[in-house]
Amino acid sequence: MGVEQKPSAVMIGAGNVATHLAMALHQAGYPVIQVYSRTREAAGELAGRLGAEAVTNLSLLDKEAGIYLVSLKDDAFLSLLPEIATHRSQALFLHTAGSVPVNVWKGYARHYGVLYPLQTFSKRRPVDFTEIPLFIEASSAEDEEILRTLALSLSEKVYPISSEQRKSLHLAAVFACNFTNRMYGLAADVLATCDLPFEILLPLIDETARKVHMLSPGEAQTGPAVRYDTTIIGKHLDMLAGEPQLQEIYRLLSENIYRSKQ
Repeated sequence: MGVEQKPSAVMIGAGNVATHLAMALHQAGYPVIQVYSRTREAAGELAGRLGAEAVTNLSLLDKEAGIYLVSLKDDAFLSLLPEIATHRSQALFLHTAGSVPVNVWKGYARHYGVLYPLQTFSKRRPVDFTEIPLFIEASSAEDEEILRTLALSLSEKVYPISSEQRKSLHLAAVFACNFTNRMYGLAADVLATCDLPFEILLPLIDETARKVHMLSPGEAQTGPAVRYDTTIIGKHLDMLAGEPQLQEIYRLLSENIYRSKQ
């Protein structure tokens, strides 16, 4: 008895998430037959890595694929959704957005769901997809089982959650990842004013991240704001006098840290 063939997939999007997800599908044995992007360059680059066809017009999407995976900016996805789902009633339609509910597909597709990978992706930085938590939601128990099988072929960590839970998870991820990374950028700017390289902060950054594997964020919190050391806080605010927006960020964060301890 032969190995059951996995359904073919079409990747709609060629950005950071789409690139890593499409490559993971390819490595898991799902034939990715097409990649759509608004630009020929982006579609061609990813399609070339997959041995797939690059398309820039949704009317050229294959109509017989088993899975259509959409990884676009939310606004673009919502505007293109009707065209994406046309004449493909038997396929499974999935999106990867953190804040778009699963029922956005309702009325456009019969079989649909969400495959949300909780990770930060950059095209040129490899990740171990098997370690990435994947959060799934589907329109029916049958579709959820198909989606679970797909997700488990990509990662060892698969969790069913609701659209409301996913919205909160996405918000938490913005704080934990996007805002944290911006703090690194601000720190780099401060160091640049006195000719110091960002790399000298890396051991501190690494230990800060390691600590929360063993301590709660509240237990791991240190610094002048915890004890509300007004002398040091005042000196830092004076140093930021020429950067009023950055000064306000520092003040608000310091107050928030102090209040969280009350």
